[in-house]
Amino acid sequence: MKKFTTDSGIEIKRVYAPSSTSPEEPGKFPFTRGIHEEMYRSKLWTMRQYAGFSTAEESNKRYHYLLSQGVSGLSVAFDLPTQIGYDSDHALAEGEVGKVGVAIDSLEDMEILFSGIKLEDVSTSMTINSTAYILLALYIALAKKQGADLKKISGTIQNDILKEYAARGTYIYPPKPSMKIITDIFEYCNSEVPKWNTISISGYHIREAGSTAVQEIAFTLSNGKSYCQAAQAKGLDINKFGQRLSFFFNAHNNFFEEIAKFRAARRMWAKMTQQMGATDARAQMLRFHTQTGGSTLTAQQPKNNISRVTLQALAAVMGGTQSLHTNGFDEALSLPTEEAAKIALRTQQIIGYESGVTDTVDPFAGSYFMEELTNEIEAAAWKYIDTIDEMGGSVAAIENSYMQNEIARSSYSYQQDIERKEKIVVGVNQFVEQESKPTGLLHVDDSIRKIQSEKLAALRNKRNNEAVKISIQRIQDATRNNQNIMPHVIDAIEQYATLGEIADSLREIYGEYQG
Repeated sequence: MKKFTTDSGIEIKRVYAPSSTSPEEPGKFPFTRGIHEEMYRSKLWTMRQYAGFSTAEESNKRYHYLLSQGVSGLSVAFDLPTQIGYDSDHALAEGEVGKVGVAIDSLEDMEILFSGIKLEDVSTSMTINSTAYILLALYIALAKKQGADLKKISGTIQNDILKEYAARGTYIYPPKPSMKIITDIFEYCNSEVPKWNTISISGYHIREAGSTAVQEIAFTLSNGKSYCQAAQAKGLDINKFGQRLSFFFNAHNNFFEEIAKFRAARRMWAKMTQQMGATDARAQMLRFHTQTGGSTLTAQQPKNNISRVTLQALAAVMGGTQSLHTNGFDEALSLPTEEAAKIALRTQQIIGYESGVTDTVDPFAGSYFMEELTNEIEAAAWKYIDTIDEMGGSVAAIENSYMQNEIARSSYSYQQDIERKEKIVVGVNQFVEQESKPTGLLHVDDSIRKIQSEKLAALRNKRNNEAVKISIQRIQDATRNNQNIMPHVIDAIEQYATLGEIADSLREIYGEYQG
């Protein structure tokens, strides 16, 4: 008889009998049923659209368009040179400038990126990790230029370097110095930018690299535990910094497993933070952003992706997400076109305003299947976390390649299932059609690097280079003296030091991680 399982390999029974359910009320520890008592009855999730490409000018146009279409928060994508700390005119930036996100080299670019947008009025999420401290400094410097109250600006930097070593690869410095920079950000924002979410601990890229749903939450929560422990070692109070932690998860096609995953993750984080000393409920709550699964999108029959994204977005909403990005149907082929971005946003709006699924809190609570699946996912995830703890935590597990190897094994097994047609992907290994070459795709040409390089040359000619040199030296002095670097990085940004110059100042001290 055929055995039915979730994508994580958890067996699905033919029928389910009553099992241990979640008796607590929504908004109460351990938050299985949601972190707010009323959830979407009082406020819908933040509808974001991840955008950024080419130059700051072009991305700014897209942001104004998205705001006009009803997004309630901006989400910024950066190009690879920006992500790994190279200015656009660096030799290693060739061929990558503006390709997978916007190129940001200096405060000048940031001023253009948010031209006509008051930072006090929007919540901005920035997907950036190894250079998160620089991008946050750029955002703060721009807010100051706008005359904004830093106590009021809100948003998130991803700032999750551990998953870069485990799954994605856009790291610069070795793990331990990177952890020091992250705790500097925690400490600075705690006093100066209190509404800012200082880290978005990401399972998204772990899942994109090929993990299962169980591995996604296990490795992500383990990383979160390591960040908390590092902050506590620096003397920070988990009841304070814990309130500014957020998470970033993936939503894939296995509908019920994804919902159960989100419910299990909330419950696990509540228990984890309680064990680490959190007594304030707001520090025990797992708040998360969700993005639909990029790796599930197919280049074949791309409009099928609209259905996939709808299913995934619905799972995220049923699972209680606080924020959501829906992918464009054409993203397996190129950066999303305006049409694809609009359809993706309208998908969220239809779910939110027309479907009725937001009218009750945790619609699947009490379902025999959902409650048992939540329990099984939690139990399987704890096994991974216990193994990581025995190794000495996430940093040690990454240095020993444990997470990387587990993800690789899952990815390989999943691909084998597709090739053997044990797992059907519509339009790829079943229901295949002869297709014509797609047209109207959005492409970024290599001229963007020339534009950015010319802007950099002009900037270096007109700024006070002596003041830049002094500000860079102060960053290095603070680093060597184990002081918080954030005030010095912001000062360097305000002197129009470039992203690459600041990143290089720490490369000279920490070196680069070789993996």
